This record gives sequence, C-alpha cells and structure tokens, in this order.
Amino acid sequence: MKMEQSDSTSQNLYPQAPLPVTPPGLHAIYSACRKLYQDQPNPLQVTAVRKYWLGGPDPLDYISMYANPGDAERDIPPHWHYVSFGLSDLHGDGRVHECTGPQAISGFGFELTFRLKREPEETAPPTWPAALMQALARYVFQSENTLCVGDHVPWHSPLDGSESRIQHMLMTEDPQLRCINSPFGTVTFVQIVGVCAEELKAAQHWNGSGVSQLMSAVNIAGGVWLITDMRRGETIFDLNPQLQEEVDQGIEIEGSNLSGVTSCCSWEQLSDYTFSGTDENKENEADRRLLSQSESDQIRAALKNGLNSSLPVLPPIIPVTDEHLTSHPDARRNNSSRKESIDSCLRPETPSDILRTRSIEGVHLKLNLEAGSLLPLAVKGRLRHGRHFTFKSVMNDVAVTLVSNLVVGSIVDEHNPYAAHGPWLQILLMDDFMEDFMADISELTHMPDSQLPKTYQWPSHKLTITILADEV
Repeated sequence: MKMEQSDSTSQNLYPQAPLPVTPPGLHAIYSACRKLYQDQPNPLQVTAVRKYWLGGPDPLDYISMYANPGDAERDIPPHWHYVSFGLSDLHGDGRVHECTGPQAISGFGFELTFRLKREPEETAPPTWPAALMQALARYVFQSENTLCVGDHVPWHSPLDGSESRIQHMLMTEDPQLRCINSPFGTVTFVQIVGVCAEELKAAQHWNGSGVSQLMSAVNIAGGVWLITDMRRGETIFDLNPQLQEEVDQGIEIEGSNLSGVTSCCSWEQLSDYTFSGTDENKENEADRRLLSQSESDQIRAALKNGLNSSLPVLPPIIPVTDEHLTSHPDARRNNSSRKESIDSCLRPETPSDILRTRSIEGVHLKLNLEAGSLLPLAVKGRLRHGRHFTFKSVMNDVAVTLVSNLVVGSIVDEHNPYAAHGPWLQILLMDDFMEDFMADISELTHMPDSQLPKTYQWPSHKLTITILADEV
C-alpha cells in the first residue's frame, strides 16, 4: 500500500493525455464523502499498489482519510474518518464483483468506515487503520461472509499494535454516511468500533447493537458517534458499573445472540444409567469407527448452517429444499469461545442415511470450564427464549446442541430427550427441568479452578455433566 493525494490536478502547461474517467461506483462513494467534507476534495488516501483484480493481496482499492472537526457542543471530539473503497462494486464490469444491477446490492453491499480520535499533536492521520480495514476486507472476500451492523470481531491484539486495551471490534452504522444508491446497487457504510475485552464479552453474551448503544451514552467510550480512542484505559463498566445490570437485563428480556462456541467438549452414552463412577458404560475411544471425510463434511456442514442462526431453527440433517435452511454470517479468528461462520446451504455429497439417528437413554457430558461457564447463559439467554445453543469440539466433529421444546427441526422430543446423529448430540431441556437445571449450574458463572473437576447429576433425567479444568 502507498499513501497519495486523491484526484490531484496538474498545472503543467504542456498538453496532457485525457485523465481516465472515474469508475461509477467509485464516483458514487466519492460524492457521498464530498457532501460531508466539502473543504477536503482531495483527501489523503492509502492505495493498493497492485490492485486486487490484478493479483494483488489487498481487496480495497483505496482508503480515504478525512479530518473531521467533531462538534464541541455535542462532546464529539476531532477525529480521523476512514472510508474504504472496494467491498462494493466500483467498476461494474465483473473484474471483482458479479454484476447484479442497480436494484440489488453492490458487491458485498457495504463499505467499512472507522473513526479514530485525533491527538492534539497529530498533523496527519495514522495509516494503521487502513491495514486493519484491509485485513477485514480479506476475511470478507475469502469467506464471503459480510460484516453487518451488530456483529462483533474478536481480534485478541491491540488494533494499533501498541499496549492498548482496545483489542476487539464491534460493527455499527456510520452516523454520517447513510446508505447510497450507486449505478451498481445499494451501498451501506458499516463503522468499526474498537472495544475492550469486557465490552466484547458483553456483546457476545447479549448483542453487539445493545452494547454499542450503551457505549454511545459514555463520551469517554466513544460518545454518540462511537469514536475509537486507543488511549482509553477504562471499560464502560469501569466508568459506570450500572451498565452491567443493563446488559444482564437485556439478556433476560431479549435473550442472547450467542448461539454456539467452539470448546473442549465430549459426551458418552450411558445406556444403563448409574452413578457408580465405574467405567463399565464408557465407550472405548479406540473402538469407535473413524468417520470418513465425507461423513465429517456432512456433520460439519449441518453444524455450520445452524450454529449462528438467531432463529429457533436447527439445520436439517437430511437434504431439504433451500427455503428450509437458515444462515447468518459472522466474524473471524481462532478463539476458543468464538462464534462459527456459516455456510450458505447444506448440500451433502453423501447419502442422507449414512449416519444413523438414534435415541439415547442417558448422557454424560464433559465440558472445560470456559465452556461450562456459558451454560447459565445458554439457558437464560437462549433456551428460555425458545432458541438453541451448541458446543462444538475444537478437536474433532463432536458437537452438543441444547434445545428447548420450541426449537424446530430437532431430533429430540419429550419422550426421547437425548438423541444423536453420528457425533452430534442433541439434549432437550423441558421447561419443568430447565428451572432446576439453572438453579444447580448458576454457580458456574464464577466457578474457581480449585473446585474442579465438578460433577452435576440429575438421576431422574439420566443426565450427568462434568466440568473440567481448562488445561485438561
């Protein structure tokens, strides 16, 4: 990438070749920016040295950087405003995006923006946000998952490479750049907001839009325009402890958008359900038939389809028509408690009956502490609202989905509350059991390592759950 002045004009008196025409999609975004920054017709830009459509590594052709004066009367500080060019269709000739016409979305349908608080000594915008935006754009192009308002992005590293606590991101609507209609379709502007780990956790447990709204009410944490301050050392919960109560209340009333995590989890069938503590009923791992690649792909595709659906619909485990499938794209990076990305549809290449669905009499579920600490959230924020929650093993194809009786498409019912399809287990918690279950496991939210391993048993429901230390 290199930095240059955009749309510069030459005063050379000698005849020149005609300047190339600005691509229509690019012109549409320029026009929207010029309405905001009439005094900055030629902003500084970070430009991809070799364009993506010529084999370069950076999907964004340009990132423009504007100096925004803010609004002192509204406590909006001066800041740098970054705008991307390339996630939408700039050219309309198929070189990057499929041509869809003006009535559809342009390219991926959005561009990224970012607002960075300007330090008093700064005379030019830092360029690290451009590298961050390029990294997010590469994820979008490679995964074909869009970034939407309300999404969260676990990053696990200071966004600017410093020692900052701002190490993750939320996605919100840009407060000034509204949706535009380009000749190649509609374009929305999704603003990146830097957040601390505690704020990311709140967004994961509740939802990103709710946390963004709380942050907008705290000037130090971003204010009404959600401006990122990399020097911020306090979370919104440090600044106003009552905000945690609002998050908890939001989960109680609205439920949680977190519908699954990758974790250390395993399960075993207890056909002759006892609490003797013997290994008689344990299935020998060495004797298990290894899944073929096609079988693994089938299970993985089904899980990915349903893992992040906010709707109470589980992915089918047999081929069905597309209208019965649900999907919802989400964000990135390896993380033991991250949301999974979603494939657009399930099209198994193997026969639908290759993995037999079977009812199970009793179950012993094992989770590491990080996963177990989410059990109360799974019940309070998901199952009580008629939704599902999935633990997907980070090691193999094992997965465990907790469902309520309102979830559509499950393979369990009140007479058969445990069922498995290959290594994918579903557990039905009926309303009458759910309250007792929640009362028993509520302590997991703050369970110290010193009390592990911890085993919970419900003999009348033939269910055992053991929580293990994270390193086990």
